[in-house]
Amino acid sequence: MYAIVEIAGQQFKVAKDQKVFVHRLTTEEGKQVSFDNVLLIGDGDKVTIGAPAIDGAQVGAKVIKHLKGDKVIVFKKKRRKGYRVKNGHRQSLTEIVIESITASGAKKAAPAKKAEPKAAAPVKEAAPKAEAKKAPAKKAAAKGDDLKKIEGIGPKIAQTLTDAGIATFAELAKTDAAKISEIIADVRGNHVTDTWPKQAEMAAAGEWDALKKWQDELDGGKA
Repeated sequence: MYAIVEIAGQQFKVAKDQKVFVHRLTTEEGKQVSFDNVLLIGDGDKVTIGAPAIDGAQVGAKVIKHLKGDKVIVFKKKRRKGYRVKNGHRQSLTEIVIESITASGAKKAAPAKKAEPKAAAPVKEAAPKAEAKKAPAKKAAAKGDDLKKIEGIGPKIAQTLTDAGIATFAELAKTDAAKISEIIADVRGNHVTDTWPKQAEMAAAGEWDALKKWQDELDGGKA
């Protein structure tokens, strides 16, 4: 009988009385140790394959001694950089001897029950967070008027006014022309703001026909 078992992160094909060198185990020398992550068991012509591990299967072993493997030289070099580093490494190992291979009947912890609550909890919490982020976006999209509909206001000036807190026709109508000139002082060009508050007042009131007729007579916002 033989088995393929995972020990300390490595897979080994083992049989009874076989000695195996594995990554360092925490078990003391002379103590018994068992491994229940058995992936395959072969007994003559009969082969049992796990999905991924075989339920109830177990490989028993005894720790013989802890030791270090042969030295491995690690050399690093960078061309034309004058960089050379040479290090040695000896892997910490544990020598074990396989004492038994049990195909069924061994007690094995079932981690599946603990995994289900962890997977379900984040799903319930994620839904409210997603909704909370969408709500402010709708409010932001609905706020503000197209200030470019005012004769004399272009994209740059409209953005400057919005950054200054004047984003609607009503807010622009309440702002003095001199104050508007101060706000857009850094925008290049000669801007006449005298008619902007009145135009904004008409736009806020929905008097688009009268506003359009008046704008046809204006030149860059200047009467």
